[in-house]
Amino acid sequence: MPRPLAVLLTVVAAAVLAVGTALGVVALLDATPDQPNTPLITYETAGRER
Repeated sequence: MPRPLAVLLTVVAAAVLAVGTALGVVALLDATPDQPNTPLITYETAGRER
């Protein structure tokens, strides 16, 4: 195989792997459920009635 062809195939393969990895990471991040935004500790303010 000529050297320029081998270089081209290597570059294309690396680009395909990089894009596939990036899409996989995005898919994994989208697959995780959203965490509820509830505070663990609440503070009452003094002198204020509800």
